[in-house]
Amino acid sequence: MRDAEAEEHAAEDKQRREAAEVRNAAEQFVYSTEKLLKENDEKLSDGVKTEVQTDVDALKAALAGDDEVAVKTALDKLNESQQKIGEEIYAAAQAEESAAGTTETPEATDEDIVDAEVVDDDDKK
Repeated sequence: MRDAEAEEHAAEDKQRREAAEVRNAAEQFVYSTEKLLKENDEKLSDGVKTEVQTDVDALKAALAGDDEVAVKTALDKLNESQQKIGEEIYAAAQAEESAAGTTETPEATDEDIVDAEVVDDDDKK
């Protein structure tokens, strides 16, 4: 009888642990996404900022409740929209690079190259 109860409780414990892990991951993701939005505010379009912030707010609302499926769904949706932040930041970085041009990086010339041979003195002894 104890074995059956232990197995039953083990399954319940596993479900609770998984739910807690999802909630913790969701809370950390909310924090990191909000930080990313603040740090890159000037690089992001209003459309992306609004979409991501809406998904952040939806995940916060889901975390306030007890529905684990709603938390998981909102986390997945935020994960998708948060990728757009990375895309816009990358595009902004590429635009800055192309605007700066290649004049900043000096190109190697033949004069900079040294042809050398490694000599091992231990072989002579």
